[in-house]
Amino acid sequence: MLAYFYYSGYGGYLMWMLPLILLSAIASIAVQSNYNKFSKIATRRGFTGAQIAEQILQSNGIYDVTVKKIAGNLSDHYHPKEKYIGLSEGVYDSTSIAALGIAAHEAGHAVQYHLEYGPIKFRTAILPITNFASRFSWILIFAGLLLSDVVALVGVALFGITVLFQLVTLPVEFNASRRAVEVLEGGYLDEDELSGAKKVLTAAAMTYVVALLTSLWQMFRYISIIFGSRRRR
Repeated sequence: MLAYFYYSGYGGYLMWMLPLILLSAIASIAVQSNYNKFSKIATRRGFTGAQIAEQILQSNGIYDVTVKKIAGNLSDHYHPKEKYIGLSEGVYDSTSIAALGIAAHEAGHAVQYHLEYGPIKFRTAILPITNFASRFSWILIFAGLLLSDVVALVGVALFGITVLFQLVTLPVEFNASRRAVEVLEGGYLDEDELSGAKKVLTAAAMTYVVALLTSLWQMFRYISIIFGSRRRR
């Protein structure tokens, strides 16, 4: 069984995974490249990332969320439980095109929670079981290959929950970026600056798409291994 898992179709596995690995590398490079480029171009109006985030919160009637500086590079995020938008050192005080795009995007997540946006409510609801599934799906899959196809398929089903979480994440991220663009084009960025912000946000969004494709391929690969081993018995 283990020999089958490791060696059966291994060349085919690498052949199909290689494009996904390449896409992942391209997406990561695109994020860093666009960020590096547009983080060096200051906007004409001179708003900082923190100012943009705070203004978006205020314009949406959100007064219980704070904006604070956090350590790291591209570590920006919104924390719904602790009610804060964390902006990295290169975004918080920066007036760059990239900084405004990222800050507006994270503020967009705060707006989503405030408006109870459907996909983000669903993603939040399945987060606990997703955390459980991500820890134990691999154990059940590998154990099932040794013990029982049923156990392995339960593991695949749990892995499917993590795939569902990634799938729901796509509209959440794209919607936050759309909200960011709508705000920025409303008087914060000129047209040429807005184009740069879109490139930064689009590159970031593509990493989520690639992650989903990779997980889907892994899930179907596990299924093919399980049913392939059954035919060999």
